[in-house]
Amino acid sequence: MTKASTTANVRASLKYLEHADGQHAYNVGVNEKRETEHQGDFVNVDVAVANARLLDETFSVDTHGFALVDQVSDVQDFYDDTALDQVYNREIKETLAAIAGATHVEVFDHTRRSSSSNIREQRAIREPAAVIHNDYSEQSALTRLQGHFKDRENELESLIKKRFAIINVWRSINGPVLQSPLALCDARSSCFEDLVAVKRVAKNRIGELQLALYNDRHRWLYFPEMTPDEVLLIKTFDALDDGRARFTLHTSFQPHNAEQDMPARESLETRCFVFFD
Repeated sequence: MTKASTTANVRASLKYLEHADGQHAYNVGVNEKRETEHQGDFVNVDVAVANARLLDETFSVDTHGFALVDQVSDVQDFYDDTALDQVYNREIKETLAAIAGATHVEVFDHTRRSSSSNIREQRAIREPAAVIHNDYSEQSALTRLQGHFKDRENELESLIKKRFAIINVWRSINGPVLQSPLALCDARSSCFEDLVAVKRVAKNRIGELQLALYNDRHRWLYFPEMTPDEVLLIKTFDALDDGRARFTLHTSFQPHNAEQDMPARESLETRCFVFFD
């Protein structure tokens, strides 16, 4: 085992929203470097991030908001859009049916990221998200759903009668993740009052996501050295409010003791509408 996989906890500085007052915005790729700009007042908080691989705990999207599962893909090049469309989408649908119990899955977005500015420039992709957030608010989840089905209204009318959720399927696409891994907040340790809905501004869409206020109850975990043969399922919205996880805070981070010359992270997140009978 490597040092990273045997260390129980690491410490890291995570970026919280300092307060809920004022004007806040999450501006995606608006500058010439295509980097995200965070508008508002933020505070960095030093927290412990537990190595989830060492815990005697079975993680699930309904309880914790996330789960790590094995998923060996037939895709050889995750920068190949045709391969994602013809191969990967089917694989992800099968995984979500088997693991999450979904009866219908719609893939609606792929986002590639890298911690290397050179790779980002070469590939025209985005940087790791370095502020604590959840991808959707209740309003933006519904708006995104309606936009996805705008030309299939009859199908939506049938599907919307079912419970639906949004699950982000996150994976490494080039070797183990050694830089900028993903920290996840156990959904049981956060509450709705910790979440602040913030405008998300992109070149082709204005939406809404959630940023986080600090709460010392937050329990942070990560899965070190994720490989391309496993994926994180992160539930970012659930329409059903019955006590199960509905929103999952997460962020990239660097452990305080991380080596500086690690290979760059390259990752893919695939967002899906997931329907249940």
